[in-house]
Amino acid sequence: MQAPATNPAPLSPFHLAFPVHDLASARRFYGGLLGCPEGRSSPEWIDFNFYGHQIVAHLAPGDTGASQRNAVDGHGVPVRHFGIVLPMNDWETMAERLKAQGVKFVIEPYIRFKGEPGEQATMFFLDPSSNAIEVKAFSDITRLFAK
Repeated sequence: MQAPATNPAPLSPFHLAFPVHDLASARRFYGGLLGCPEGRSSPEWIDFNFYGHQIVAHLAPGDTGASQRNAVDGHGVPVRHFGIVLPMNDWETMAERLKAQGVKFVIEPYIRFKGEPGEQATMFFLDPSSNAIEVKAFSDITRLFAK
């Protein structure tokens, strides 16, 4: 299969399942703090609408915990992480809201790769089960895959 063209069709939603130690805390974090609407659920999992994508918190306490970190732009980036790319003004609004809510950042909001083709705003934080989340933004979204 060939890689997508530089002007691909609209993105299809992705699906991501991940472990959590407690569904009530996942519901408070993803639904409450991040504002992700809840979809279907059971006593063992919860679907969330993560900016149009389907993420599923599965109750699996033994599979949660900190992940390895790799050096990127002078920071220890959690290797296992997921996230979203937002428009810059939405990223700035989220960064301020999370700071106001007292979220402890793994990597504080900042501009990474300043002056380079891949310049981006980024921030990392953990959910209550230590799943790392990255929220990023580009001043020019066409630079998303720039080398």
